[in-house]
Amino acid sequence: MFENLIAFFRNPTGYQTPLPEADARHAMGALMVRAAKADNAYLFEEISLIDRVLGKRHGLNAVDSAKMRAACEKLEAGMPDTAEMTEILRDAISSDEREATLRALWAVVYADGVKHDEEDLLLHQIENVLGISHERAKALQAEAER
Repeated sequence: MFENLIAFFRNPTGYQTPLPEADARHAMGALMVRAAKADNAYLFEEISLIDRVLGKRHGLNAVDSAKMRAACEKLEAGMPDTAEMTEILRDAISSDEREATLRALWAVVYADGVKHDEEDLLLHQIENVLGISHERAKALQAEAER
């Protein structure tokens, strides 16, 4: 704790939290954050859904889910290439988990109740990198809309 405090005072630009490791858990969260921000609005409904998905998927309580989302927000801001984040995830999870991830991403972009072309384009890019067929992706999108 004292090391962090000393580092804060020695660094004139302030203390910088390091980026979280770009593992599959954080890559998924970062993609959800990116999907939520695709329409240039990051709304409470989207944030709370991201927290719930992270909590359910990783067995986290509400506080730990919010902390993980905050780390994922930092990763999303620091990793500009969507395909790179998606590849990290694709290489680490099964095809069933890829489908569950795409369904969760669609749920996040629909959380605000408004469809945006930017979100649609982003999620189609992600589905391609994840290796999910267009037909299956459409079915997952329909499931998330309900």
